[in-house]
Amino acid sequence: MGVDIQIDELTPCLVERETGNILSTVFKYASADELRGLKANGWNFNWTHPDLDGTNIYKVQIEGDDEIQGIIAAKVVKGAVYVPLVESAPHNLGKSKKYDGVGGHLFAIAIKLSVLNGFGGFIYFDAKNTELVEHYRKMLGAECLGFYHEYRMQVETEQALKLLKEYTLKGEL
Repeated sequence: MGVDIQIDELTPCLVERETGNILSTVFKYASADELRGLKANGWNFNWTHPDLDGTNIYKVQIEGDDEIQGIIAAKVVKGAVYVPLVESAPHNLGKSKKYDGVGGHLFAIAIKLSVLNGFGGFIYFDAKNTELVEHYRKMLGAECLGFYHEYRMQVETEQALKLLKEYTLKGEL
């Protein structure tokens, strides 16, 4: 695995690219039925893979709309929240994507989970490659640890809390 999501901008809610409208979001647990159908509908990752057992999997949606805009897997571990996988919906990828702000929103959910578990917002994840390491440094203020995994990164408390302030997160963890 490895985290491979582009963070286009940090926005309190999602921004519809065509109109510039800001749309309120909500996050919820993704059901097993929803996860099973994703790969067949163009999603890149298998969200029912056994490596994700024991993780909390959340979906981001526009308030009042059932379409999934992005998904994150987050696992509470000793002292932090580990993020093994994050993905934007296929319609939110590339130059013709529908909404901006999905990637940052997903990481904000993991940070909120960390805060609620008493870890101060501290999260870590494994970036997929060198280019993404630089991207996450720039967009999230993440730091590369350089051990356990070649591209293991962390977002420490101070930076995590700054990121969390950017988002209007409606949902339950």
